[in-house]
Amino acid sequence: MIFDTKTLESIQDGQAIEVISEDNRPLAIMPKRLVHRQLLMHRSVQVMVFNPERKIYLQRRNRFKQFFPGRWDISARTHPLAGESTYDAALRALDHELNLDVEHPVLVRELPAGPTTGFERVSLYAVYKNTLPIIPNGDEVDEGYYYSQEELTCLVKEFRELLTPNLVVLWESGLLSPA
Repeated sequence: MIFDTKTLESIQDGQAIEVISEDNRPLAIMPKRLVHRQLLMHRSVQVMVFNPERKIYLQRRNRFKQFFPGRWDISARTHPLAGESTYDAALRALDHELNLDVEHPVLVRELPAGPTTGFERVSLYAVYKNTLPIIPNGDEVDEGYYYSQEELTCLVKEFRELLTPNLVVLWESGLLSPA
């Protein structure tokens, strides 16, 4: 792996992420904004939070986000920082975005990096039967709501422009239903 401490020190806001090969091996550490700009393969973590009624929590992204501001998205998402496991990144995302402290998110599936995932190798986690309060971090999330599968289907079919492409891809893949 290419590792330059001076480059890492110059990366702002802890956004150093790993560029990966097709077989998920780290190749380099770069700033997230450059990885996205150059469409390089990298890891991401997405977490679905379901309540006991099997409804999924969706967040409306902060209106000042660079990508898809103000659109509805999966419960929480992030990029693992350089050297961070996807599991630890899932816990960090839940805490940072939703102030949700859970013990064991479950790995549901890994999706390969490609154009439909924004060149992200997605590790999809789930929290089932959440009863803890969710308090969105206003810097990341404008609001959130638990949606039934029927409501989610309606959103995708009738109001697609209000959703992130990522959320639509996960819905079309049948991955937004509780196990």
